[in-house]
Amino acid sequence: MMLRTVARAAAAVGPLVGRTGPSVRHSSRITGFHKLSHEDRLAAVQKKSGITDGQVSDLLGMDGIGFDLANRLVENVVTTISIPVGVATNMIVDGVERLVPMATEESSVVAAVCNSALQCRGTGGFFCSTSGPNMIAQVQLVDVGDPANARLKILERRHEIAELCDATDPILTGLGGGFRDLEVRILETAGGPMVITHLVIDTRDAMGANAVNSMAERLAPLISEWTGGRTYLRILSNLADRRIARARAVWPVDVIGGEAVRDGIIAAFQFADADPYRAATHNKGIMNGISSVVLATGNDTRAIEAGAHSFAATTGRYRSLTRYEKTADGDLAGSIELPLAVGIVGGATKAHPTAKTCLDIMECEDADTLQRVMASTGLAQNFGALKALATVGIQKGHMSLHAGNIAMAAGAVGPEIDEVAAELVSRGTVRQDIALEVLAELRAKYGKNQ
Repeated sequence: MMLRTVARAAAAVGPLVGRTGPSVRHSSRITGFHKLSHEDRLAAVQKKSGITDGQVSDLLGMDGIGFDLANRLVENVVTTISIPVGVATNMIVDGVERLVPMATEESSVVAAVCNSALQCRGTGGFFCSTSGPNMIAQVQLVDVGDPANARLKILERRHEIAELCDATDPILTGLGGGFRDLEVRILETAGGPMVITHLVIDTRDAMGANAVNSMAERLAPLISEWTGGRTYLRILSNLADRRIARARAVWPVDVIGGEAVRDGIIAAFQFADADPYRAATHNKGIMNGISSVVLATGNDTRAIEAGAHSFAATTGRYRSLTRYEKTADGDLAGSIELPLAVGIVGGATKAHPTAKTCLDIMECEDADTLQRVMASTGLAQNFGALKALATVGIQKGHMSLHAGNIAMAAGAVGPEIDEVAAELVSRGTVRQDIALEVLAELRAKYGKNQ
């Protein structure tokens, strides 16, 4: 019955989804999306992305994973935990309209991306570039008395190492991936010098952890044989600085509220870039957007966050992942650059039905496209947060949306939730003790009326 309802809604949802814009696809601009019913939202998403009725049925079920699949993904399974998946609208990435599924429990994150993307649609949205799908595997060599000599011995074996790596994963090689480069560093440590070998591997549309780890494992005993030292760790690095994604956008000064708002955003960025205490929160906000897409697509949130925060410190101090500046026309230009080691094949990305559907909603044909969408989402989220901080303050926007969560935490149910939330917002104090007080007053009032 529910699926038939969605089908009927999909047939009637045409006016909600525009057909104009910079790409031949339906527009990601869906007016009033947040006001639609669950069925009508899915109908609009299906109309835009072409997901199947079966996928819509899975999303209507609000689950998508049973015990058998969960028990194969991780150990000792007893249950699963559901995270809301919202869809960010208004996104244009490299001229293509895209809906962006975001899995997050935090209020205002999805709304911020929608609003930020809307404000730069007039300048074309987000423009991106990437450095290629290359991952690094490290092999640690210790107990070598002549590290400089050992380094050169390893470099001399480049051709042999390339053949070994490609033979380790012939499927990857057949897809056009495989060995790309060899680097060997001498690292001074408290325990003496170590020789660290880096294998640079093109992993194509996979995140690539299993492939590069296997290559490092096979190479390690040979490095010991060639150098006379001992190898220990053989594992990928999550500082994936050979897998960089970049995004930029321009927000017209008259659209965002004027020069004072523009200058406030630039000052907020400069604060974060100079102060690690501020940068930690600034970059966390960026990851609110990125990690939501990472999670929705079944990728590794911990790997992405570790890589991003490490990258933010590669200059020797922890800095902002984004930059803002004034254009020659007086508008606001924003940009982001960070490693994003994500894939669309392997692991939960293909095993989890909701993750597969989220990729289809986004219409991501390859990992490169997914990187671009994620970087754009992070920039959009950051712009939204900085604009709020530079104008009304984070509490007014974020806490207004968070009021419903506070109302539920206080025990409000059904229509009570909206009533309690509205009263919290009107009082300008969104706290659980106030919510309890408002709820008690509301119930007492209804009790007297009954």
